[in-house]
Amino acid sequence: MTVMTRSAMTQGVQGVSERTRALLTRLNLYYAGVAALALVNVYLLAHMAFAWRAANSQNAEAVAQQTVAMKAAEIAKKPLEGLDEKLVQATADADKFSERRLPFAYSEVAGELGALEKKQNVKHARMQYAEAPVLEGGAGALTEVRMDASLSGDYRPLVLFVNGLERDKMFFLIRGVTLTGQQGGTVGLRLQLTTYLRAPTGTERSQKSVTAGDAAGAAGGGESQ
Repeated sequence: MTVMTRSAMTQGVQGVSERTRALLTRLNLYYAGVAALALVNVYLLAHMAFAWRAANSQNAEAVAQQTVAMKAAEIAKKPLEGLDEKLVQATADADKFSERRLPFAYSEVAGELGALEKKQNVKHARMQYAEAPVLEGGAGALTEVRMDASLSGDYRPLVLFVNGLERDKMFFLIRGVTLTGQQGGTVGLRLQLTTYLRAPTGTERSQKSVTAGDAAGAAGGGESQ
């Protein structure tokens, strides 16, 4: 083999090596780029997954809060359902109570207390009245009547008298009960009572005019012996 041939072969081998190295260098760069893109994609996918999970968690919490708020609103509105009808019924019940259990004149109050005293064999030494208008509306204006009574009798009849006041068809509110003494088996009792006078209706108006003197003698701190 001549020198020229060897030189040509050497140059050919060197050319192939350089091309191979250049090719390998380009492949390495390509693979490196692909790997970098893959890492970027993985990062983005992971970031999207975390963001999606956080969004779902926030949505679930928001839905839960709205559900609780809606339930609370439903519970709050229940007492208001049918409020108009309830007000009408309450007004009718109040008017019925007023007509059936409240007196329209002092004579009614004095008569009812006298009947209870006679039934239990109890005597009263003093009865003082005081009044003040307290409420308007419904069947009419109501007048608060406060009574301060001094009673005497045996212990058991006095207890039955107090119990009778609480159960009486006429409305009496007992504000105070005080034992004032005892002499020879007779017990002294002081009672503080309240009732309410309503406006008269129908034929009660004529009765009211006949008994109008009751209020003049009993109200404003008057006394009945």
